[in-house]
Amino acid sequence: MKFDVLTLFPEMFEPVKQSVIGRAAQKNLLEINLINIRDFSKDKHKKVDDTVYGGGAGMLMKPDVVYDAYNAVKTEKSKVIYLTPQGNVLCQSKVESLAKEEHLILLCGHYEGIDQRVIDKIVDEEISIGDYVLTGGEIPAMVLIDSVARYVDGVIDNESISEESFSKDGLLEYPQYTRPETFEGVKVPEVLQSGHHENINKWRRKEAIRVTYLKRPDLLEKANLTDEEKEYIKELKK
Repeated sequence: MKFDVLTLFPEMFEPVKQSVIGRAAQKNLLEINLINIRDFSKDKHKKVDDTVYGGGAGMLMKPDVVYDAYNAVKTEKSKVIYLTPQGNVLCQSKVESLAKEEHLILLCGHYEGIDQRVIDKIVDEEISIGDYVLTGGEIPAMVLIDSVARYVDGVIDNESISEESFSKDGLLEYPQYTRPETFEGVKVPEVLQSGHHENINKWRRKEAIRVTYLKRPDLLEKANLTDEEKEYIKELKK
C-alpha cells in the first residue's frame, strides 16, 4: 500500500518511521512518501499562502500550489483524503475500508486551511479524528496512516487484529495479563492458567462485554449478542 502525504511540514512525520510501521516499510509492505507542498511554489520566497478574500484572521493555502503537488503524485488508483475537523470522524470500519485501497493521498491543511476550489477539485473524502481543532492536518494524517497500515496484509498478525478492540462484534478488548503471576497481591485469573481453551474463550468474551458496558456502553447497541449475553448485561446494570 502506498501513502503520499502532501504537507508543509514533512519533518513532523518522523514518528511513523518507527516501530511496527517502520518495519513494515522496510519490508516493502508499505510505502510512505512525504511531499513538501512548498516545493511546488513558483514564488521565489516559496510562499504557499495568502490573505483570505472577504477578510478574516490568518492566511489560506493557495490552490495552485496544492494542485501542482497533487498532480505530481496522482494516479488512476489514487484516493485523496483531506484531513479536516469538518470531515466524518475516523472509525474502525472506515479504517478497514481504507486498508483495501492501493494508493492514498493525504492532504494536510495548515494555517486557516486550504482554498475551497482545490478541495472541490481533487478531494474524494474528508476525514476528522475528532470534534476539535488542531494546528494542521499532520497529526491526523499520522493517526490515519498508523491505524490503516495495521490492516495491510503482513503488517500485523491476523490473530492479533481479530481480537483487539472494535474488531470482534464491535466490543472492546478483554483484559490481558502476563508474568509475574501475582502483582501487588493480585493474581492472574485462574481460568487463564487452566489451559482449557473453551473456558478461556468464554471468559474473554464475557470480560469483553463487561469492559464495553463499563467504558463504552453505546457500543453494545450494535454488538451481535446472544440472549444469554443480553441477560448478563442486565445483571451488570443492577
